Amino acid sequence: MADSLLHHKHLLWRAGFGAGINQIGDLKNKTTKTLVNELFKEESFTEINYDTPDVPISDDMMDSRTPAEKKKEMQRIIREQSNELNLNFLNQMVNSKDQLREKIAFFWHGHFASRVNNSKFSKQLLHTIRRNALGNFKDLLFEVSQSPAMLNFLNNQQNKKDHPNENFAREVMELFTMGRGNYTEKDIREGARAFTGWGYDKEGNFKERKNLHDDGTKTFLGKTGNFTGTDILNIILEQKATATFITTKIYKFFVNEKVDNNIIEQLSTDFYKSGYDLKKLMNDIFSSSWFYDQKNIGNRIKSPIELMAGMMRMLPMNIQNPENLIVYQKLLGQMLLYPPNVAGWPNGKSWIDSSTLMVRLQIPQIWSGLRPLEYSPRQDDDIDMGMKSRETAMNKSFKNPNITIDWSRLEKVFADKNCEDYLIQNMKTLDMDSVKNFSDKSIKMNIINLMSTPEYQLC
Repeated sequence: MADSLLHHKHLLWRAGFGAGINQIGDLKNKTTKTLVNELFKEESFTEINYDTPDVPISDDMMDSRTPAEKKKEMQRIIREQSNELNLNFLNQMVNSKDQLREKIAFFWHGHFASRVNNSKFSKQLLHTIRRNALGNFKDLLFEVSQSPAMLNFLNNQQNKKDHPNENFAREVMELFTMGRGNYTEKDIREGARAFTGWGYDKEGNFKERKNLHDDGTKTFLGKTGNFTGTDILNIILEQKATATFITTKIYKFFVNEKVDNNIIEQLSTDFYKSGYDLKKLMNDIFSSSWFYDQKNIGNRIKSPIELMAGMMRMLPMNIQNPENLIVYQKLLGQMLLYPPNVAGWPNGKSWIDSSTLMVRLQIPQIWSGLRPLEYSPRQDDDIDMGMKSRETAMNKSFKNPNITIDWSRLEKVFADKNCEDYLIQNMKTLDMDSVKNFSDKSIKMNIINLMSTPEYQLC
């Protein structure tokens, strides 16, 4: 029974954002197969949106010729819309029954990293990623590659015949499909020529601008022809290296950063033969016996979003000022819709340093109202995203985070259970005596103290 509970927690953390409070009651009683089947039962799809009205924004409206007041107002609207998208995406991670879709969408959000100053484009890309998260990688790749957010972010709007811009072609091969070592600089140049003319109109619709396309002969990955961008993506998908690269990255995110080459070879071969069926790949992973090997359990440092979403799924919270959650994302180094660069967020130990670890360990106490937030950003902090100028006001707002937690509900759920059995993956290093010494033995304090341990940082 203990092993099955451990396996179930492992599955729910990797294929979602941890067990929700509603799942605690029968988590021990279900079989792993039942849980896997429930995860793959997709709910009706709903698009994430924002309520703030759109304003027309073109690529040249934020340059030096834009009047300062108009620029300021547009930036305010974009910021409000981006914040709404951010919080609505986080809310889906916390509350959606479709945990697997949201978790894989979160993975693709980092894989197809994009950061543009146009919330309408960001919304379109987020919609594409979530809708195709468990579909076919070919469809996902094509839709992302033709999205205005990605074409804008990687400068393909400026990619024209006789003046090719190689940025888009390079990142498609290096980061989105094959990985380094599977193409040459010449392939990048020829690919860029094929992508000339790919762009979008002011409404955000994909357009192939024929008058800007280089229709000359190109040689790409050993093939020669009058290739278009569509041809390039299809040739890339013909490469076994693409299946291997995507499978490896998925394995590192969902299973273990230390790859098992034999497993990768089998998974990627099956993935390639399936025509890039993502649902089948993920089912192969979560249904396998090796996924539940001890070496794969409790070895992964939760990203800031995973940490926050996991806590919010377990603690029945009422958040009066949800925008405060965005500041926590900034402090911890992972703000949804705002990746650091086109490579997305790093993983593993990069999430932890002396500053971020302190905040991570304090969050359960801050959200419970037991202490204020105390944080001094590093001088070289690259995650402030404009926050340093508002640091004083920010800290004031966190003296009272305006979060209330229904502890009576938690006491009922855990009345006959050990909290640590459900909150911690690696029990071997957990010092329960220390946890209880800092507690009044109540379920409330046990949960707060367990969530404040280094062990809770792992899943």
